[in-house]
Amino acid sequence: YNIIIFMIINIKDLKNKIIYRANYRGTKEMDELLSSFTKKYINQLKKEELTLLCNLLDYDDESLYKLNQDLPMSIKIETNKVVELFKSYKFNNK
Repeated sequence: YNIIIFMIINIKDLKNKIIYRANYRGTKEMDELLSSFTKKYINQLKKEELTLLCNLLDYDDESLYKLNQDLPMSIKIETNKVVELFKSYKFNNK
């Protein structure tokens, strides 16, 4: 019972960390892109996928922008479900 409560709190903390990191990137464009992506998918992701999202947020803004826009990149980002979701995500700020 206590383990379940700890896991729920742990997942909540992880989600809060992800939301914070997605919202405060450094550029307004990336703040908007990543925060809207995170809002759309965060409650659909399992714990392992949340960890993948957290890892994705470790990349710099330029690399994430190029990944999302399908532009040539100087680094390799390992493909997984979250990366594929982000690559196919189209942000419309209108």
